[in-house]
Amino acid sequence: MKKFSFSLDTVLDYKGQVLESKQNEHGRALAAQTQQEKLITKLRSEYLSYKEELNEKRKQGLTVIEAISYESYMNHLDSMIRIENEKLEDLKEYQEQKRGEVVEAKKETSTIEKLKDKKRLEYDKMLLKKDELFIEEFVSNTMASGK
Repeated sequence: MKKFSFSLDTVLDYKGQVLESKQNEHGRALAAQTQQEKLITKLRSEYLSYKEELNEKRKQGLTVIEAISYESYMNHLDSMIRIENEKLEDLKEYQEQKRGEVVEAKKETSTIEKLKDKKRLEYDKMLLKKDELFIEEFVSNTMASGK
């Protein structure tokens, strides 16, 4: 009896490679999103730190030039935070797109794997049936020749 072979094995291998590629792309998108979130957190922390420092200096007294310098830098940080938040939104959309591609690739791979499992079950049943027929025939021939 010939060994089980699935005609779509090459397609299944290809779909597996596509899935792995999509998972890698999604992983990179997630990493970029996480990196962007860390950058925004750092900028916000720096902004708050400068705000506290400015408030302390105001209590102690500071020159107009120092106040303008602090305000200017804080405005710059605020601007950067807004820009980086926009980038983060773009990265989130991209990451969601990649996640969707992974889900779709998993569905395709899963469908072919289920088909392969079904074909394998059919093959195993057919093999079992052939074995049963062989045994029946063997027993029948043995009994007929034994009499």
